[in-house]
Amino acid sequence: MTIDPTNAGAPGLVERVRNILLQPQAEWDRIAGEPVNVSKLYTGYVLPLAALAAICSFIGLSVFGMSAFGVTVRVPIVNGAVGAVIQVITGMAGVYVLALITNALAPTFGSTQDQGQAHKLAVYGSTASFLASVFAIFPPIAMLSILGLYSLALIFIGLPRLMKTPEDKRVGYIATIIVVAIIVGIVMGAVAGVARGALGGPGAMPAYTFGQPTTAAKP
Repeated sequence: MTIDPTNAGAPGLVERVRNILLQPQAEWDRIAGEPVNVSKLYTGYVLPLAALAAICSFIGLSVFGMSAFGVTVRVPIVNGAVGAVIQVITGMAGVYVLALITNALAPTFGSTQDQGQAHKLAVYGSTASFLASVFAIFPPIAMLSILGLYSLALIFIGLPRLMKTPEDKRVGYIATIIVVAIIVGIVMGAVAGVARGALGGPGAMPAYTFGQPTTAAKP
């Protein structure tokens, strides 16, 4: 049965996430033939995953906080919430920009330019990256977010199916996408930092506690 996650229902979202992670080849084949609704791709798929990642990051930074040598550092609740919203926006924007650049690069690597397919590649290929961010919910295991690199493998598998990339061009294409993703990540991180600074004000400074966790974030 063909899955259409653009109908933003929860079962379709969960099923698509499971299939793209566990059966990427078969799932990319299904995705390649699906009609494209770019707005629903972002509101029905990217937005929920980006929001989940942001909520986990908020809990990790503002509720649990970072602890080392008897010092616990927390981001104040209001600033953490503002940061979470900014994280969602920049996360969605990052996927969108990646799709645009992936499509623009297609002819360079003998691939077919197709903006709709490029958006599907960027959106579904980012699944692992968003989901791995759930480890940020508890700072001691946040390093496990590195599992999000599986997204690169997902995109690599999807290139010939969505962008019609020849086998001998796939490595060069994915390598360029990696470089682009790093640059986009740096730019989005800088934008997020500026936005947090502009919106956070003096309260953006973290709260410090010695010896035991704080019971409330600094206003």
